[in-house]
Amino acid sequence: MALQAGIVGLPNVGKSTLFNAVSNSAKAQASNYRFCTIDPNVGLVDVPDPRLNKLAELVVPDRIVPTQIEIVDIAGLVRGASKGEGLGNKFLANIREVDAIIHVVRCFEDENILRDEGAINPVSDKEIIDTELQLKDLDSVEKKIQKTEKQIKLDPKYKAELEVLIRCKEHLEKGKSIRELDLDKEEKNAIADLCLLTDKPVLYVANVDEPSMHTGNKFSEALKESIKNEKAQMIIMNNNIEAQIAEMENGEDKQLFMEEYHMEEPALDRLIHSAYKLLNLYTYFTAGVQEVRAWTIHQGWKAPQAASVIHTDFEKGFIKAEVISYDDFVQYGSEAACREVGKLRIEGKEYVVKDGDVMHFRFNV
Repeated sequence: MALQAGIVGLPNVGKSTLFNAVSNSAKAQASNYRFCTIDPNVGLVDVPDPRLNKLAELVVPDRIVPTQIEIVDIAGLVRGASKGEGLGNKFLANIREVDAIIHVVRCFEDENILRDEGAINPVSDKEIIDTELQLKDLDSVEKKIQKTEKQIKLDPKYKAELEVLIRCKEHLEKGKSIRELDLDKEEKNAIADLCLLTDKPVLYVANVDEPSMHTGNKFSEALKESIKNEKAQMIIMNNNIEAQIAEMENGEDKQLFMEEYHMEEPALDRLIHSAYKLLNLYTYFTAGVQEVRAWTIHQGWKAPQAASVIHTDFEKGFIKAEVISYDDFVQYGSEAACREVGKLRIEGKEYVVKDGDVMHFRFNV
């Protein structure tokens, strides 16, 4: 179950540079002109997790398999994108299915990098993208309203669905995003098939200049203030520095480079962890001599659901789960040692998996 995140932003804000930095399977063309990215770039990035490496040190497996995030990078959006300006309709369609949106906002000055909108203004830039996403969603909602009104004539049960759609329409018309509407689970079912862009959680990336990468600047502060009521997250980073770090294959060189810039870890690691937090995701592990592997699940999932990410048959035939907490595994050094001191637990179908659990599933084929 790979998490999907779509990168959006105006042209020349550092989107493709960020994609180059996070992706270990594809490289986007970072160019200083509009629409250099015609087709969406899709790449995979390993989720950094020191716990996985620690488990591997103890188990010494044949291979280590991290969980991954799939990143989708589309061309920079412009005013009118929702109506097709700059191929905007095509670009927006490419991120309909993603789980979260990474919104890159320019928070630096550089006269050598083109900007259509005049003076640097991250709040205005954010609002341009918001408006285009809202207009695209409004179009989707209005089309479904028309369809639902016809269905009501045949079956009154669609009345509740229509009421939700009308609320969404009125909300979008006020220039607000659907995620701010606080729909409950049942109400969200009415719009689930629309995959509304403004219903997705957002992580803002304030792309700052090098001197501001640790402290932020007046532009990132303005952006932070503008999103304080959005239930969104924001991180500050310099995308060019991150791209340079990502290109280094030698671990020692990478470490020296980060020390030079007073970095304890790449900002990309913070970005990925922030995306996990935004989507309420957990990681559990399987650990054996063949492989030590990380698996992604949603917070609150029970053991059979967690087993399903390995294979659907594991959920269907679930019997029990053998569970060791990560801390116990590290303290005692092996599954056998944990079993000997009673730190290996047998859990049933109602067990809610915790972040960092080391698990082995028993199931019927």
